[in-house]
Amino acid sequence: MSPEAQTFLGTFVVETYYYWASVFMIAIHVGFLAYEGGASRTKNVLATMLKNLLTLASVGITFYLFGWWIYNAFPLFPVTGGILGPWSNPEGSDVLKAAIPLVEASYPWSPAMGPNPADHITGVFWFAFALFAMTAASILSGALIERVQVGGYIVMSIVLGSVSWVVAGAWGWNPFGWMYTQFGYHDFGCAGVIHAVCGFFTLGVLINLGPRIGKYDSNGKPRPILPHNLPLTMVGLVLIFLGFYAFLAACVIFLPGYERETTIYGTPMTLASIGVNTTLALAAGLIGAYISSKKDPFFTISGGLAGIISVGGAMELYHPSVVIVIAFIGAFIMPKIAILVEKSGIDDAVGAIAVHGFCGLFGAIMPGIAAAGYPHADGIPAINLGGQLLGVAIFAIGLGFIPGYVTSFILKQLNLLRVSRAEEIEGLDLGELGVEGYPEYATTAFLSQQQKSPGIHASGEFG
Repeated sequence: MSPEAQTFLGTFVVETYYYWASVFMIAIHVGFLAYEGGASRTKNVLATMLKNLLTLASVGITFYLFGWWIYNAFPLFPVTGGILGPWSNPEGSDVLKAAIPLVEASYPWSPAMGPNPADHITGVFWFAFALFAMTAASILSGALIERVQVGGYIVMSIVLGSVSWVVAGAWGWNPFGWMYTQFGYHDFGCAGVIHAVCGFFTLGVLINLGPRIGKYDSNGKPRPILPHNLPLTMVGLVLIFLGFYAFLAACVIFLPGYERETTIYGTPMTLASIGVNTTLALAAGLIGAYISSKKDPFFTISGGLAGIISVGGAMELYHPSVVIVIAFIGAFIMPKIAILVEKSGIDDAVGAIAVHGFCGLFGAIMPGIAAAGYPHADGIPAINLGGQLLGVAIFAIGLGFIPGYVTSFILKQLNLLRVSRAEEIEGLDLGELGVEGYPEYATTAFLSQQQKSPGIHASGEFG
């Protein structure tokens, strides 16, 4: 094999790895479709699923237009980079010089983003990050079902999926990010960068959106609004589990010429550790939530995701026995947080605040305890509790709760946040789409009425 062929083979292996990791991440969105559709009532199932499809569309395009640029342009802002990004002072440091090519390759019109035989890597990296972004926005989607306007939701999904978490990624999940380089923040699986941001963004939105009609009685006591198809919801979560194996695999960094896998921070790791620890976190999370919720099916299967998120911050470093303990604790606490949120008057239809917000916080803090002192590159602080706490505070409040609250508050003032009371009672499928998800239910109701009133024809006319 010629040297050129060997070089190309190395490039092709990298390109193929991220391509297929990204393709399998789409299973997350198949899962969200089933998960949220099953969690809604029959009168809202199609509108709920359609909203998920629009998440892929809106975030996919906006992440191409500006989300990818934000990730590459904002790692140094506001510590050493200007508001316009690191290229504002290209002679300032070696770090700035290294960052500039990435910024230039992230413009939508950059040759690196188009069909370019000279660059096999930029586009496939964008593909992986775009799936990260779509996943982030979909975390918001489920909590708002059965009452949010589609237009308002799309605006919020863009803010979350193509801005808020991307800034978090630029600061804390980037080799140039100031939270990493200045404070040693470490978050391999994006527990804080994605899950904490999205969970607390969701909390801010839900405060303005309000609960579904009938969720609380006159005394403010919560009533159960049951999923119309809990088995479908459970199948959806299993598909999300599948997609998360790919999500975490895509967090591994391996480029042409590399002699080993690394994290985004350049620390060594193995893909095998992700397979082992993700599986153990899933198992321990299911058990923890099962015990805590007293066998509740919805909480039990949500515990699998809670377990994975709880170890996400440093799952490539933890010993498997540590993973089991951390995942169990996070998933055990999760149902209690969800119940507390519900009792406080926040109607989170799928428990996103508990699963993603709480477990994201927990998962991002734990490296400062269970992996404290692990070294980064020369000149960069080792993993430490202070850096982890600073990171999650900025992510949860500054990039999560505040943007979610402000964006939804503005939409509420413009009457673009929530559907009308009449439409919510009728159901969003008929109110927004003019079609039912289960038309045979309507047929059954019609036949029952026809037996009572034989003069009614199928057209609905008399005679």
